[in-house]
Amino acid sequence: QVQLVESGGGLVQTGGSLRLSCSASASIFSIDTMGWYRQAPGTQRELVAVITGGGITDYADSVKGRFTISRDNAKNTVYLEMNSLKPEDTAIYYCNVKARDSFMAPLIYWGKGTLVTVSS
Repeated sequence: QVQLVESGGGLVQTGGSLRLSCSASASIFSIDTMGWYRQAPGTQRELVAVITGGGITDYADSVKGRFTISRDNAKNTVYLEMNSLKPEDTAIYYCNVKARDSFMAPLIYWGKGTLVTVSS
């Protein structure tokens, strides 16, 4: 049973930085993408950033230029470097992995989330 374990959340002031990490507890057969989503109170979960195995990245417009996603394929770990944080970045951040099993059936894994709070 694969589990995603996130770390790095916390309280930071406006303009500050945080680095989130997410590691898989076991080897995942074939990972397509690793990414981060977030959900603020009263809103829907939204994509923040995603990265493919080849290193292609995509970001939400609201975080472009401020957040950087990266991954270590050997460690099945994905990172999210967050700079110039704003109060509107406050949310629970969830790690997401899209993969395939040995029969190429799609698999989706979610972490339990880590809270990021940006004070004004």
